[in-house]
Amino acid sequence: MTDRVDYDAMPALGDIVRYHARYRPERIAVSFEGHVTSWGELERASNRVTNALSAAGCRPADRIAYIGKGTDEFFELMFGAAKAGVVLVPVQWRLALAEMQQILLDADVRMVFVGSDQFDKLDAFRQALSSDVNLIAMERGHADLARYAEWRDAMPASDAGLAVDPASVVIQLYTSGTTGVPKGVMLSHRNILSGRRDSMRAQMEWNEWREDDVNLVALPVGHVGGIAWAIVGFFSGAKTIVLREFNPAQVLDAIEHEGVSRLFVVPTALHQLLLQPRVRQIDYRRLRHILYGASPIAIDLLREATQVFGCGFCQQYGMTETAGTIVFLPPEDHIAGGSPRMRAAGKAMPGVEIRVVDAHSREPLAAGQVGEVETRSVANMVGYWRWPAATAQIIDESGWLRTGDAGYLDEDGYLYIHDRFKDMIVSGAENIYPAEVENAIYGHPAVQEVAVIGVPDEKWGEAVKAIVVAKADVSADAADIIAFARTRIAAFKTPKSVEFVTALPKGPSGKILRRVLREPYWEGRERRVN
Repeated sequence: MTDRVDYDAMPALGDIVRYHARYRPERIAVSFEGHVTSWGELERASNRVTNALSAAGCRPADRIAYIGKGTDEFFELMFGAAKAGVVLVPVQWRLALAEMQQILLDADVRMVFVGSDQFDKLDAFRQALSSDVNLIAMERGHADLARYAEWRDAMPASDAGLAVDPASVVIQLYTSGTTGVPKGVMLSHRNILSGRRDSMRAQMEWNEWREDDVNLVALPVGHVGGIAWAIVGFFSGAKTIVLREFNPAQVLDAIEHEGVSRLFVVPTALHQLLLQPRVRQIDYRRLRHILYGASPIAIDLLREATQVFGCGFCQQYGMTETAGTIVFLPPEDHIAGGSPRMRAAGKAMPGVEIRVVDAHSREPLAAGQVGEVETRSVANMVGYWRWPAATAQIIDESGWLRTGDAGYLDEDGYLYIHDRFKDMIVSGAENIYPAEVENAIYGHPAVQEVAVIGVPDEKWGEAVKAIVVAKADVSADAADIIAFARTRIAAFKTPKSVEFVTALPKGPSGKILRRVLREPYWEGRERRVN
């Protein structure tokens, strides 16, 4: 399909559905829980969304939010907002209520589209938002809200033909920072699509899409790995199967019965698939490639996966601030018996520059020397929403973006991730920042001081661990501290374990030395990420 798609005809996100509706209107664009939508139908539905947003008073650069799991309606909303020049803010459904409210307020949204799995939070959303913010109920609808389908279908299906600048922001994804405060990562049409266009032209076999390819989207749409992977499939005109959330049994069903040929998963999900009783009983001949990333993978897990699925594997390395993948490890570097190169993140995608610099001088280092990984490409974000100081800290005047990861390049240009400069924990492909978890734990009546670190975990890659100094003469209970944190932050961010100590190691300035705390758990491991 790569040779038959004119990627230059799609400079903006809304152009994707326009283009494919023109050339393959009857072909299936989206399949969701038995309901299929053709390209022609998706074009008309997204046009109605564009017109409905305009009628609701939304103007270019206004923000609207979606809170919910993956559905076909979400992608109608995404394309419709893109055609209107409106910025879509997909909010992770796994976040705690307080975190969702904080994002809605920070983004200054005009409208909120609420997934059916979030209806129990409607009263809280109303309390947090001003009265002029409209809430729309998705899917089956809600008695107290306008229903999305009715809101959409009240408008004409004609294309409004609004001019949209490819350099304008189209998606705003939130990522927590080292301060624990979520920041809106502004991604433009060009950030998202230009790099994909370059990679499609590069004639890499693993990235060549065929007419009969079926793409599976199983990661959250509020995560760059979910929404960016979906866009890649749409860009190429593939049929996309959307799962409400990752469910290993449903993923295997889709492979077996829907002819899935491509999917993107995180290592934790890959591990869950391999634990399914029937994973070795399915015919995988239609499955061409599994892409994996968002967190490091254990070599033994990767080796088992290549043996079971028998398809091509390609690792993806990137971040929300780079609109997803900037480095890849191609299938040919995945050797059945294992090889040193399988420990690499890979080499730069077409159009992407990667360098490793000294963390202090910012001067480039020679091959084999460990430093901070930096990247420069058109995929680098526009910036953090309303946070110019944080943007300036991460992107310099020459366009180099600091990843916060420590690594080195070998003589062949392959990137190896060695450790993290920043304190972020990656658990089950979710980014978790210690400061955010520490803030949630502070306030517990038994906690005097706390430091949060990531420790090796066979299932999740890393698990969150709280190191606590208890108050004198107060009874401290680990389970109670974990339960307390869970009322304040998302469950996946809460500690899996708590250790009590008499004092925390600190530097001259009084800063807690997390690296000292981490050392005993990572001692003897080649990489300080799991």
